Amino acid sequence: MPQFSIGERDFLLDGEPFQVISGALHYFRVHPGQWRERLRAARQMGLNTIETYVPWNEHEPRRGEFDASGRLDLAAFLELVHDEGMFAIVRPGPFICAEWDGGGLPAWLFLEPGIGIRSSEPRFVAEITRYLERVLAIVEPLQVQSGGPVILVQIENEYGAYGSDKAYLEELVRVTRAAGIDVPLTTVDQPAGTMLDDGSLPELLKTGSFGSRSAERLATLRAAQPTGPLMCSEFWCGWFDHWGAHHHTTTPAESAAELDTLLAAGASVNIYMVHGGTNFGLTNGANDKGVFQPTITSYDYDSPLDEAGRPTEKFHRFREVIARYAPVPDETPAGAVPAPTPTAPLRTVAALRTLAEGANEWMPAAGLPTLDSIGRYRGFAYYRTLLEGSGAPAVFTVDEVRDRATATLDGAYIGTLARELHENALTLPRTSGEFALLIEDEGRVNYGTRIGEQKGLIGPARLDGSELTGWQTLDVDIDALAAEAGALESSVDGVLAEPAFLVADVELDEASDLFLDTRHFGKGLVWVNGFALGRYWRKGPQGTLYVPRPATRAGSNRIVVLELETLADPTIRFAPDLILGHTDF
Repeated sequence: MPQFSIGERDFLLDGEPFQVISGALHYFRVHPGQWRERLRAARQMGLNTIETYVPWNEHEPRRGEFDASGRLDLAAFLELVHDEGMFAIVRPGPFICAEWDGGGLPAWLFLEPGIGIRSSEPRFVAEITRYLERVLAIVEPLQVQSGGPVILVQIENEYGAYGSDKAYLEELVRVTRAAGIDVPLTTVDQPAGTMLDDGSLPELLKTGSFGSRSAERLATLRAAQPTGPLMCSEFWCGWFDHWGAHHHTTTPAESAAELDTLLAAGASVNIYMVHGGTNFGLTNGANDKGVFQPTITSYDYDSPLDEAGRPTEKFHRFREVIARYAPVPDETPAGAVPAPTPTAPLRTVAALRTLAEGANEWMPAAGLPTLDSIGRYRGFAYYRTLLEGSGAPAVFTVDEVRDRATATLDGAYIGTLARELHENALTLPRTSGEFALLIEDEGRVNYGTRIGEQKGLIGPARLDGSELTGWQTLDVDIDALAAEAGALESSVDGVLAEPAFLVADVELDEASDLFLDTRHFGKGLVWVNGFALGRYWRKGPQGTLYVPRPATRAGSNRIVVLELETLADPTIRFAPDLILGHTDF
Protein backbone atom coordinates (compact mmCIF):
# COMPACT_ATOMS: atom_id res chain seq x y z
CA MET A 1 0.00 0.00 0.00
CA PRO A 2 1.18 3.60 -0.60
CA GLN A 3 2.96 5.42 2.20
CA PHE A 4 2.68 9.18 2.71
CA SER A 5 5.06 11.09 4.96
CA ILE A 6 6.85 14.37 5.61
CA GLY A 7 10.40 14.75 4.33
CA GLU A 8 13.10 17.34 4.93
CA ARG A 9 11.64 19.72 2.31
CA ASP A 10 8.78 17.82 0.64
CA PHE A 11 5.82 15.57 1.16
CA LEU A 12 6.87 12.05 0.25
CA LEU A 13 4.66 9.49 -1.50
CA ASP A 14 6.38 6.11 -1.34
CA GLY A 15 9.62 7.97 -0.64
CA GLU A 16 9.38 10.29 -3.65
CA PRO A 17 8.65 14.05 -3.50
CA PHE A 18 4.96 14.78 -3.98
CA GLN A 19 3.42 18.23 -4.49
CA VAL A 20 -0.12 18.31 -3.12
CA ILE A 21 -2.37 20.25 -5.52
CA SER A 22 -5.68 20.22 -3.72
CA GLY A 23 -9.03 21.96 -3.70
CA ALA A 24 -11.64 22.40 -0.98
CA LEU A 25 -15.02 20.83 -1.75
CA HIS A 26 -17.44 20.33 1.15
CA TYR A 27 -19.69 17.30 0.81
CA PHE A 28 -22.27 18.97 3.05
CA ARG A 29 -22.61 21.92 0.64
CA VAL A 30 -23.29 19.77 -2.42
CA HIS A 31 -26.26 17.52 -3.15
CA PRO A 32 -24.91 13.95 -2.84
CA GLY A 33 -26.31 13.18 -6.27
CA GLN A 34 -23.74 15.63 -7.63
CA TRP A 35 -20.67 14.66 -5.60
CA ARG A 36 -19.09 12.60 -8.37
CA GLU A 37 -19.51 15.17 -11.13
CA ARG A 38 -18.11 17.95 -8.91
CA LEU A 39 -15.11 15.77 -7.97
CA ARG A 40 -14.52 14.83 -11.58
CA ALA A 41 -14.58 18.49 -12.63
CA ALA A 42 -12.04 19.29 -9.91
CA ARG A 43 -9.77 16.52 -11.18
CA GLN A 44 -10.14 17.85 -14.71
CA MET A 45 -8.72 21.17 -13.51
CA GLY A 46 -5.57 19.27 -12.55
CA LEU A 47 -6.06 18.60 -8.86
CA ASN A 48 -4.62 15.48 -7.30
CA THR A 49 -6.28 15.94 -3.90
CA ILE A 50 -9.62 17.05 -2.40
CA GLU A 51 -9.98 18.64 1.03
CA THR A 52 -13.11 18.76 3.16
CA TYR A 53 -14.14 19.99 6.57
CA VAL A 54 -16.43 17.89 8.80
CA PRO A 55 -19.26 19.89 10.47
CA TRP A 56 -19.87 18.54 13.97
CA ASN A 57 -23.26 20.25 14.40
CA GLU A 58 -24.56 18.78 11.15
CA HIS A 59 -23.52 15.26 12.06
CA GLU A 60 -24.75 15.58 15.65
CA PRO A 61 -27.58 18.15 15.69
CA ARG A 62 -28.67 16.91 19.11
CA ARG A 63 -26.42 15.37 21.69
CA GLY A 64 -26.00 11.65 21.12
CA GLU A 65 -27.82 11.65 17.74
CA PHE A 66 -24.89 11.12 15.38
CA ASP A 67 -25.69 10.81 11.68
CA ALA A 68 -23.28 9.93 8.87
CA SER A 69 -25.80 8.80 6.27
CA GLY A 70 -27.20 10.24 3.05
CA ARG A 71 -25.97 13.77 2.47
CA LEU A 72 -23.65 13.32 5.48
CA ASP A 73 -22.05 10.07 4.33
CA LEU A 74 -18.42 11.11 4.73
CA ALA A 75 -17.15 7.62 3.95
CA ALA A 76 -19.06 7.50 0.66
CA PHE A 77 -17.71 10.93 -0.29
CA LEU A 78 -14.11 9.93 0.46
CA GLU A 79 -14.56 6.72 -1.50
CA LEU A 80 -15.73 8.76 -4.49
CA VAL A 81 -12.61 10.90 -4.16
CA HIS A 82 -10.58 7.69 -4.33
CA ASP A 83 -12.61 6.38 -7.28
CA GLU A 84 -11.77 9.58 -9.17
CA GLY A 85 -8.06 8.90 -8.64
CA MET A 86 -7.41 11.62 -6.06
CA PHE A 87 -6.16 11.81 -2.50
CA ALA A 88 -8.01 13.47 0.38
CA ILE A 89 -7.35 15.86 3.26
CA VAL A 90 -9.80 15.74 6.17
CA ARG A 91 -10.30 18.64 8.58
CA PRO A 92 -12.60 17.39 11.36
CA GLY A 93 -12.35 20.43 13.63
CA PRO A 94 -14.01 20.31 16.10
CA PHE A 95 -14.16 23.98 15.04
CA ILE A 96 -14.18 24.58 11.29
CA CYS A 97 -15.24 28.25 10.83
CA ALA A 98 -16.08 27.88 7.09
CA GLU A 99 -18.84 30.50 7.22
CA TRP A 100 -20.89 27.60 8.57
CA ASP A 101 -23.50 27.87 11.30
CA GLY A 102 -21.61 28.22 14.60
CA GLY A 103 -18.32 27.28 12.94
CA GLY A 104 -19.50 23.68 13.18
CA LEU A 105 -19.77 23.66 16.97
CA PRO A 106 -23.21 22.36 18.04
CA ALA A 107 -25.44 24.78 19.95
CA TRP A 108 -26.36 22.16 22.56
CA LEU A 109 -22.72 22.09 23.62
CA PHE A 110 -23.01 25.48 25.28
CA LEU A 111 -26.14 24.94 27.35
CA GLU A 112 -23.89 23.91 30.24
CA PRO A 113 -22.76 27.17 31.88
CA GLY A 114 -19.04 27.82 31.85
CA ILE A 115 -18.05 25.07 29.46
CA GLY A 116 -14.74 26.02 27.86
CA ILE A 117 -14.80 26.86 24.16
CA ARG A 118 -11.83 25.58 22.13
CA SER A 119 -9.79 24.96 25.27
CA SER A 120 -8.51 22.21 27.53
CA GLU A 121 -11.41 22.71 29.93
CA PRO A 122 -12.33 19.13 30.93
CA ARG A 123 -16.00 19.17 29.93
CA PHE A 124 -15.19 20.54 26.48
CA VAL A 125 -12.42 17.97 26.04
CA ALA A 126 -14.79 15.15 27.01
CA GLU A 127 -17.34 16.25 24.40
CA ILE A 128 -14.85 16.72 21.56
CA THR A 129 -13.23 13.38 22.38
CA ARG A 130 -16.54 11.62 21.94
CA TYR A 131 -17.16 13.46 18.66
CA LEU A 132 -13.69 12.90 17.21
CA GLU A 133 -13.79 9.22 18.03
CA ARG A 134 -16.96 8.90 15.94
CA VAL A 135 -15.62 10.85 12.96
CA LEU A 136 -12.13 9.37 12.99
CA ALA A 137 -13.59 5.87 13.08
CA ILE A 138 -14.90 6.72 9.60
CA VAL A 139 -11.57 8.18 8.44
CA GLU A 140 -9.21 5.55 9.92
CA PRO A 141 -9.84 2.71 7.41
CA LEU A 142 -9.67 5.20 4.53
CA GLN A 143 -6.08 6.31 5.13
CA VAL A 144 -3.66 5.92 2.25
CA GLN A 145 -1.61 3.16 3.94
CA SER A 146 -4.85 1.13 4.15
CA GLY A 147 -5.60 1.61 0.47
CA GLY A 148 -7.79 4.69 0.92
CA PRO A 149 -7.37 8.32 -0.20
CA VAL A 150 -6.64 10.18 3.07
CA ILE A 151 -3.09 11.56 3.24
CA LEU A 152 -3.42 14.39 5.80
CA VAL A 153 -5.62 15.18 8.79
CA GLN A 154 -5.77 18.65 10.30
CA ILE A 155 -5.79 19.48 14.02
CA GLU A 156 -8.31 22.23 14.95
CA ASN A 157 -8.58 25.17 12.52
CA GLU A 158 -6.82 28.54 12.53
CA TYR A 159 -6.49 28.16 16.26
CA GLY A 160 -3.75 30.80 16.50
CA ALA A 161 -6.33 33.46 15.66
CA TYR A 162 -8.36 32.38 18.71
CA GLY A 163 -6.10 31.06 21.47
CA SER A 164 -2.81 29.47 22.48
CA ASP A 165 -3.84 26.62 24.79
CA LYS A 166 -1.13 24.05 24.05
CA ALA A 167 -2.71 21.50 26.39
CA TYR A 168 -5.84 21.64 24.22
CA LEU A 169 -3.88 21.00 21.03
CA GLU A 170 -1.96 18.19 22.70
CA GLU A 171 -5.23 16.57 23.73
CA LEU A 172 -6.54 16.78 20.15
CA VAL A 173 -3.36 15.10 18.89
CA ARG A 174 -3.65 12.39 21.55
CA VAL A 175 -7.27 11.62 20.64
CA THR A 176 -6.47 11.64 16.92
CA ARG A 177 -3.53 9.27 17.23
CA ALA A 178 -5.44 7.02 19.64
CA ALA A 179 -8.17 6.72 16.99
CA GLY A 180 -5.65 5.11 14.64
CA ILE A 181 -4.83 8.12 12.48
CA ASP A 182 -1.25 7.54 11.30
CA VAL A 183 -1.00 9.98 8.39
CA PRO A 184 0.78 13.31 9.00
CA LEU A 185 -1.09 15.88 11.09
CA THR A 186 -1.19 19.56 10.19
CA THR A 187 -2.36 22.91 11.50
CA VAL A 188 -3.28 26.04 9.55
CA ASP A 189 -2.95 29.69 10.50
CA GLN A 190 -2.32 33.02 8.86
CA PRO A 191 1.43 33.77 8.59
CA ALA A 192 1.14 36.90 10.73
CA GLY A 193 2.11 37.86 14.27
CA THR A 194 2.21 34.89 16.61
CA MET A 195 -0.61 32.93 14.97
CA LEU A 196 1.56 30.19 13.48
CA ASP A 197 3.24 29.44 16.81
CA ASP A 198 0.13 29.92 18.96
CA GLY A 199 -1.94 27.58 16.80
CA SER A 200 0.42 24.63 16.50
CA LEU A 201 2.81 22.25 18.24
CA PRO A 202 6.41 21.31 17.34
CA GLU A 203 5.41 17.85 16.11
CA LEU A 204 2.72 19.21 13.74
CA LEU A 205 3.28 20.57 10.24
CA LYS A 206 2.42 24.26 10.13
CA THR A 207 0.63 25.41 6.99
CA GLY A 208 -0.59 28.86 5.96
CA SER A 209 -3.85 30.49 4.95
CA PHE A 210 -3.71 33.46 2.58
CA GLY A 211 -4.72 34.61 -0.89
CA SER A 212 -2.13 37.20 -1.86
CA ARG A 213 1.56 38.15 -1.41
CA SER A 214 2.34 34.46 -1.68
CA ALA A 215 6.15 34.75 -1.83
CA GLU A 216 6.18 36.89 1.32
CA ARG A 217 3.81 34.55 3.18
CA LEU A 218 5.86 31.49 2.21
CA ALA A 219 8.98 33.19 3.55
CA THR A 220 7.22 33.85 6.86
CA LEU A 221 6.06 30.24 6.98
CA ARG A 222 9.60 28.98 6.32
CA ALA A 223 11.02 31.21 9.04
CA ALA A 224 8.52 29.72 11.50
CA GLN A 225 9.29 26.16 10.34
CA PRO A 226 12.80 25.65 8.93
CA THR A 227 12.18 22.11 7.70
CA GLY A 228 9.32 20.23 6.11
CA PRO A 229 7.20 21.02 3.05
CA LEU A 230 5.74 24.47 2.51
CA MET A 231 1.98 24.46 2.09
CA CYS A 232 -0.76 27.04 1.72
CA SER A 233 -3.64 24.89 2.87
CA GLU A 234 -6.17 27.68 2.38
CA PHE A 235 -5.35 29.57 -0.80
CA TRP A 236 -8.21 32.08 -0.84
CA CYS A 237 -9.16 32.43 -4.50
CA GLY A 238 -12.41 34.27 -3.65
CA TRP A 239 -14.49 35.28 -0.65
CA PHE A 240 -17.91 34.90 0.94
CA ASP A 241 -20.82 37.36 0.97
CA HIS A 242 -23.09 38.88 3.60
CA TRP A 243 -26.71 39.93 3.22
CA GLY A 244 -26.98 43.58 2.23
CA ALA A 245 -23.39 43.83 0.95
CA HIS A 246 -21.80 43.21 -2.45
CA HIS A 247 -20.75 39.99 -4.16
CA HIS A 248 -17.02 39.45 -3.64
CA THR A 249 -14.83 38.51 -6.58
CA THR A 250 -11.14 38.28 -7.33
CA THR A 251 -9.53 38.84 -10.71
CA PRO A 252 -8.84 35.48 -12.43
CA ALA A 253 -5.47 36.65 -13.76
CA GLU A 254 -4.28 37.86 -10.35
CA SER A 255 -5.44 34.71 -8.58
CA ALA A 256 -3.75 32.56 -11.22
CA ALA A 257 -0.51 34.52 -10.82
CA GLU A 258 -0.54 33.89 -7.06
CA LEU A 259 -1.16 30.19 -7.65
CA ASP A 260 1.77 30.15 -10.07
CA THR A 261 4.01 31.71 -7.42
CA LEU A 262 3.07 28.99 -4.95
CA LEU A 263 3.59 26.08 -7.33
CA ALA A 264 6.82 27.52 -8.77
CA ALA A 265 8.24 27.70 -5.25
CA GLY A 266 7.58 23.98 -4.87
CA ALA A 267 4.87 24.62 -2.28
CA SER A 268 1.82 22.45 -1.94
CA VAL A 269 -1.56 24.13 -2.10
CA ASN A 270 -5.20 23.66 -1.21
CA ILE A 271 -7.42 26.03 -3.21
CA TYR A 272 -10.19 27.40 -1.01
CA MET A 273 -12.64 26.81 -2.62
CA VAL A 274 -12.39 24.82 -5.85
CA HIS A 275 -16.19 24.60 -5.61
CA GLY A 276 -18.04 26.40 -2.84
CA GLY A 277 -21.55 25.04 -3.24
CA THR A 278 -24.52 26.24 -1.19
CA ASN A 279 -25.52 26.85 2.42
CA PHE A 280 -28.67 24.80 2.01
CA GLY A 281 -31.47 25.15 4.55
CA LEU A 282 -30.50 27.07 7.68
CA THR A 283 -26.80 26.20 7.68
CA ASN A 284 -25.21 29.59 6.98
CA GLY A 285 -22.97 31.19 9.57
CA ALA A 286 -22.45 34.84 10.47
CA ASN A 287 -19.80 37.31 11.57
CA ASP A 288 -20.03 39.92 14.30
CA LYS A 289 -17.17 42.37 14.65
CA GLY A 290 -19.36 45.10 16.05
CA VAL A 291 -22.00 44.65 13.35
CA PHE A 292 -23.88 41.38 12.92
CA GLN A 293 -23.51 40.11 9.33
CA PRO A 294 -25.19 36.79 8.44
CA THR A 295 -23.74 34.93 5.46
CA ILE A 296 -25.91 34.47 2.38
CA THR A 297 -27.20 31.14 1.07
CA SER A 298 -24.89 30.99 -1.93
CA TYR A 299 -21.35 29.86 -1.18
CA ASP A 300 -20.20 30.40 -4.75
CA TYR A 301 -17.03 32.00 -3.35
CA ASP A 302 -16.04 33.13 -6.87
CA SER A 303 -14.53 29.65 -7.20
CA PRO A 304 -13.13 27.98 -10.33
CA LEU A 305 -16.31 25.86 -10.36
CA ASP A 306 -19.33 28.10 -9.74
CA GLU A 307 -22.24 27.38 -7.43
CA ALA A 308 -23.77 25.13 -10.09
CA GLY A 309 -20.48 23.27 -10.61
CA ARG A 310 -19.65 24.81 -14.01
CA PRO A 311 -16.15 25.92 -15.04
CA THR A 312 -15.43 29.64 -14.97
CA GLU A 313 -12.64 31.73 -16.43
CA LYS A 314 -10.78 31.14 -13.17
CA PHE A 315 -11.05 27.37 -13.74
CA HIS A 316 -9.30 27.64 -17.11
CA ARG A 317 -6.65 30.07 -15.80
CA PHE A 318 -5.86 27.76 -12.88
CA ARG A 319 -5.77 24.76 -15.18
CA GLU A 320 -3.20 26.48 -17.39
CA VAL A 321 -1.02 27.21 -14.35
CA ILE A 322 -1.28 23.69 -12.92
CA ALA A 323 -0.35 22.19 -16.32
CA ARG A 324 3.10 23.81 -15.96
CA TYR A 325 3.83 21.70 -12.89
CA ALA A 326 1.73 18.53 -13.07
CA PRO A 327 -0.20 16.36 -15.53
CA VAL A 328 -3.66 17.71 -16.44
CA PRO A 329 -6.39 15.53 -18.01
CA ASP A 330 -7.32 16.20 -21.62
CA GLU A 331 -11.04 16.49 -20.91
CA THR A 332 -12.75 19.50 -19.32
CA PRO A 333 -16.25 19.90 -17.85
CA ALA A 334 -19.09 21.13 -20.01
CA GLY A 335 -19.64 24.87 -19.94
CA ALA A 336 -22.73 26.73 -18.83
CA VAL A 337 -25.93 26.54 -20.87
CA PRO A 338 -29.12 28.47 -20.09
CA ALA A 339 -31.33 26.71 -17.56
CA PRO A 340 -35.08 26.22 -18.05
CA THR A 341 -37.17 29.26 -17.09
CA PRO A 342 -40.73 28.05 -16.41
CA THR A 343 -43.19 30.14 -14.42
CA ALA A 344 -46.07 29.20 -12.13
CA PRO A 345 -48.51 31.08 -9.86
CA LEU A 346 -48.02 30.90 -6.10
CA ARG A 347 -51.02 30.40 -3.88
CA THR A 348 -51.18 31.01 -0.15
CA VAL A 349 -52.06 27.84 1.78
CA ALA A 350 -51.58 28.67 5.48
CA ALA A 351 -50.23 31.13 8.00
CA LEU A 352 -47.00 30.06 9.68
CA ARG A 353 -48.44 30.57 13.15
CA THR A 354 -51.57 28.57 12.35
CA LEU A 355 -49.54 25.54 11.29
CA ALA A 356 -47.15 25.93 14.23
CA GLU A 357 -50.04 26.00 16.72
CA GLY A 358 -51.48 22.89 15.10
CA ALA A 359 -48.18 21.06 15.50
CA ASN A 360 -47.10 22.16 19.00
CA GLU A 361 -48.50 23.65 22.17
CA TRP A 362 -47.62 26.99 23.74
CA MET A 363 -45.36 26.25 26.70
CA PRO A 364 -44.96 28.45 29.80
CA ALA A 365 -41.46 29.78 30.34
CA ALA A 366 -39.55 30.67 33.45
CA GLY A 367 -38.32 34.18 32.78
CA LEU A 368 -37.37 35.08 29.23
CA PRO A 369 -36.02 31.94 27.50
CA THR A 370 -33.49 31.76 24.69
CA LEU A 371 -34.14 29.64 21.60
CA ASP A 372 -31.42 27.28 22.82
CA SER A 373 -33.07 26.75 26.19
CA ILE A 374 -36.26 25.50 24.50
CA GLY A 375 -34.27 23.16 22.24
CA ARG A 376 -34.55 25.20 19.05
CA TYR A 377 -31.00 25.33 17.73
CA ARG A 378 -31.79 26.69 14.27
CA GLY A 379 -34.62 28.68 12.83
CA PHE A 380 -37.69 30.11 14.52
CA ALA A 381 -39.91 30.25 17.58
CA TYR A 382 -42.83 32.37 18.73
CA TYR A 383 -42.88 34.20 22.07
CA ARG A 384 -45.98 35.76 23.60
CA THR A 385 -47.27 37.34 26.79
CA LEU A 386 -50.54 38.98 27.79
CA LEU A 387 -50.45 42.71 28.49
CA GLU A 388 -52.96 43.85 31.06
CA GLY A 389 -52.05 47.52 31.34
CA SER A 390 -54.08 50.69 30.97
CA GLY A 391 -53.95 50.65 27.21
CA ALA A 392 -51.62 53.64 26.91
CA PRO A 393 -48.53 53.43 24.65
CA ALA A 394 -45.34 52.00 26.18
CA VAL A 395 -41.77 51.13 25.21
CA PHE A 396 -40.70 47.47 25.06
CA THR A 397 -36.96 46.78 25.49
CA VAL A 398 -34.65 43.78 25.73
CA ASP A 399 -30.90 43.66 26.22
CA GLU A 400 -30.29 42.12 22.79
CA VAL A 401 -32.16 40.52 19.89
CA ARG A 402 -30.54 37.51 18.23
CA ASP A 403 -31.29 37.95 15.47
CA ARG A 404 -34.64 39.27 14.30
CA ALA A 405 -37.95 39.74 16.11
CA THR A 406 -41.20 40.55 14.32
CA ALA A 407 -43.75 41.92 16.79
CA THR A 408 -47.54 41.87 16.73
CA LEU A 409 -50.22 43.10 19.12
CA ASP A 410 -53.45 41.11 18.94
CA GLY A 411 -52.23 39.83 15.59
CA ALA A 412 -51.52 43.25 14.05
CA TYR A 413 -47.94 44.00 12.97
CA ILE A 414 -46.28 46.75 15.01
CA GLY A 415 -42.58 46.51 14.12
CA THR A 416 -39.37 44.54 13.68
CA LEU A 417 -36.21 44.51 15.78
CA ALA A 418 -33.07 43.69 13.78
CA ARG A 419 -29.77 42.73 15.34
CA GLU A 420 -27.71 44.10 12.46
CA LEU A 421 -29.19 47.54 13.24
CA HIS A 422 -28.55 47.17 17.00
CA GLU A 423 -32.28 47.54 17.64
CA ASN A 424 -33.60 46.52 21.05
CA ALA A 425 -36.55 48.86 21.67
CA LEU A 426 -40.04 49.11 20.21
CA THR A 427 -42.98 51.41 20.94
CA LEU A 428 -46.23 49.56 21.57
CA PRO A 429 -49.37 51.52 20.68
CA ARG A 430 -51.09 50.26 23.84
CA THR A 431 -50.38 48.05 26.86
CA SER A 432 -53.28 45.63 26.53
CA GLY A 433 -53.71 42.50 24.46
CA GLU A 434 -51.54 39.63 23.27
CA PHE A 435 -48.00 40.78 22.56
CA ALA A 436 -46.23 38.22 20.35
CA LEU A 437 -42.88 38.02 18.60
CA LEU A 438 -41.63 35.71 15.87
CA ILE A 439 -37.93 35.19 16.58
CA GLU A 440 -35.60 34.26 13.72
CA ASP A 441 -32.08 32.93 14.14
CA GLU A 442 -30.30 34.17 11.00
CA GLY A 443 -27.15 32.09 11.49
CA ARG A 444 -24.74 31.53 14.35
CA VAL A 445 -21.45 33.40 14.53
CA ASN A 446 -18.66 31.25 13.11
CA TYR A 447 -15.55 33.29 13.95
CA GLY A 448 -14.18 35.20 16.94
CA THR A 449 -15.20 35.64 20.54
CA ARG A 450 -18.98 35.36 20.02
CA ILE A 451 -18.82 31.68 19.07
CA GLY A 452 -21.16 29.71 21.31
CA GLU A 453 -23.58 32.52 22.11
CA GLN A 454 -27.24 31.66 22.53
CA LYS A 455 -30.02 32.83 20.21
CA GLY A 456 -33.39 34.44 20.80
CA LEU A 457 -34.26 37.33 23.11
CA ILE A 458 -31.56 38.15 25.63
CA GLY A 459 -33.28 39.62 28.63
CA PRO A 460 -34.68 40.71 30.78
CA ALA A 461 -37.57 42.13 28.76
CA ARG A 462 -39.06 45.34 30.09
CA LEU A 463 -42.11 47.49 29.47
CA ASP A 464 -41.49 51.12 30.38
CA GLY A 465 -38.64 49.91 32.57
CA SER A 466 -40.55 47.25 34.49
CA GLU A 467 -39.76 43.59 33.87
CA LEU A 468 -42.25 41.89 31.57
CA THR A 469 -43.12 38.33 32.65
CA GLY A 470 -45.65 35.62 31.87
CA TRP A 471 -43.94 34.47 28.67
CA GLN A 472 -44.97 31.44 26.65
CA THR A 473 -43.07 29.94 23.71
CA LEU A 474 -44.16 28.02 20.63
CA ASP A 475 -41.57 25.88 18.91
CA VAL A 476 -41.42 26.13 15.11
CA ASP A 477 -40.03 23.07 13.31
CA ILE A 478 -39.73 24.85 9.99
CA ASP A 479 -38.94 21.83 7.80
CA ALA A 480 -41.83 19.81 9.22
CA LEU A 481 -44.23 22.72 8.73
CA ALA A 482 -43.00 23.26 5.17
CA ALA A 483 -43.71 19.58 4.44
CA GLU A 484 -47.20 19.99 5.90
CA ALA A 485 -47.80 23.12 3.83
CA GLY A 486 -46.58 21.34 0.71
CA ALA A 487 -49.27 18.70 1.13
CA LEU A 488 -52.10 21.27 1.29
CA GLU A 489 -54.25 21.72 -1.80
CA SER A 490 -56.82 24.27 -0.61
CA SER A 491 -55.85 27.94 -0.73
CA VAL A 492 -56.46 30.90 1.55
CA ASP A 493 -58.53 33.71 0.08
CA GLY A 494 -56.64 36.97 -0.31
CA VAL A 495 -53.30 38.03 1.15
CA LEU A 496 -52.33 37.17 4.72
CA ALA A 497 -50.84 40.05 6.68
CA GLU A 498 -48.45 37.72 8.53
CA PRO A 499 -45.74 35.17 7.70
CA ALA A 500 -47.30 32.53 5.44
CA PHE A 501 -46.61 29.48 3.32
CA LEU A 502 -47.28 29.56 -0.42
CA VAL A 503 -47.03 26.72 -2.90
CA ALA A 504 -46.66 26.35 -6.65
CA ASP A 505 -46.39 23.46 -9.08
CA VAL A 506 -43.75 23.76 -11.78
CA GLU A 507 -43.66 21.48 -14.83
CA LEU A 508 -40.30 20.31 -16.18
CA ASP A 509 -39.51 18.18 -19.22
CA GLU A 510 -36.66 16.55 -17.31
CA ALA A 511 -34.74 16.92 -14.07
CA SER A 512 -32.66 20.08 -14.39
CA ASP A 513 -30.45 22.50 -12.53
CA LEU A 514 -32.52 25.63 -11.97
CA PHE A 515 -32.00 29.17 -10.71
CA LEU A 516 -35.03 30.35 -8.76
CA ASP A 517 -35.40 34.12 -9.18
CA THR A 518 -36.17 35.65 -5.77
CA ARG A 519 -35.77 39.33 -6.60
CA HIS A 520 -39.52 39.94 -6.33
CA PHE A 521 -39.75 38.13 -2.99
CA GLY A 522 -39.27 39.69 0.46
CA LYS A 523 -37.55 37.54 3.08
CA GLY A 524 -37.96 33.83 3.66
CA LEU A 525 -37.08 30.29 2.64
CA VAL A 526 -37.84 27.88 -0.21
CA TRP A 527 -38.19 24.10 -0.54
CA VAL A 528 -38.35 22.13 -3.82
CA ASN A 529 -39.92 18.68 -3.57
CA GLY A 530 -39.09 18.77 0.13
CA PHE A 531 -35.43 19.75 -0.39
CA ALA A 532 -34.54 22.92 1.56
CA LEU A 533 -32.83 25.39 -0.77
CA GLY A 534 -32.18 28.02 1.89
CA ARG A 535 -32.89 31.66 2.67
CA TYR A 536 -33.65 34.55 0.35
CA TRP A 537 -33.77 38.26 1.20
CA ARG A 538 -34.50 41.31 -0.87
CA LYS A 539 -31.36 42.91 0.61
CA GLY A 540 -29.28 40.81 -1.78
CA PRO A 541 -26.71 40.57 -3.13
CA GLN A 542 -27.84 37.20 -4.46
CA GLY A 543 -30.97 37.20 -6.57
CA THR A 544 -31.30 33.47 -7.24
CA LEU A 545 -31.46 30.28 -5.22
CA TYR A 546 -29.63 27.38 -6.81
CA VAL A 547 -31.84 24.30 -7.33
CA PRO A 548 -29.70 21.14 -7.75
CA ARG A 549 -30.81 18.83 -10.53
CA PRO A 550 -31.27 15.76 -8.25
CA ALA A 551 -33.86 17.71 -6.22
CA THR A 552 -36.06 18.04 -9.33
CA ARG A 553 -37.88 15.58 -11.58
CA ALA A 554 -39.62 15.34 -14.93
CA GLY A 555 -43.24 16.38 -14.59
CA SER A 556 -44.69 18.29 -11.65
CA ASN A 557 -42.42 19.80 -8.98
CA ARG A 558 -43.89 21.22 -5.78
CA ILE A 559 -42.35 24.50 -4.62
CA VAL A 560 -43.00 25.71 -1.06
CA VAL A 561 -42.21 29.30 -0.10
CA LEU A 562 -42.24 30.70 3.42
CA GLU A 563 -42.62 34.46 3.02
CA LEU A 564 -41.93 36.34 6.25
CA GLU A 565 -42.59 39.82 4.88
CA THR A 566 -44.10 40.75 1.51
CA LEU A 567 -44.17 39.21 -1.96
CA ALA A 568 -44.24 41.88 -4.64
CA ASP A 569 -45.62 39.34 -7.10
CA PRO A 570 -46.91 35.85 -6.14
CA THR A 571 -45.25 34.08 -9.05
CA ILE A 572 -42.48 31.51 -9.28
CA ARG A 573 -39.92 32.55 -11.86
CA PHE A 574 -36.59 31.08 -12.85
CA ALA A 575 -33.54 32.81 -14.32
CA PRO A 576 -31.38 31.27 -17.07
CA ASP A 577 -28.26 31.63 -14.91
CA LEU A 578 -27.00 32.53 -11.44
CA ILE A 579 -27.65 36.06 -10.22
CA LEU A 580 -25.06 36.61 -7.50
CA GLY A 581 -25.40 40.39 -7.26
CA HIS A 582 -23.38 43.54 -7.75
CA THR A 583 -19.65 43.69 -7.11
CA ASP A 584 -17.58 46.56 -5.73
CA PHE A 585 -15.90 47.32 -9.06
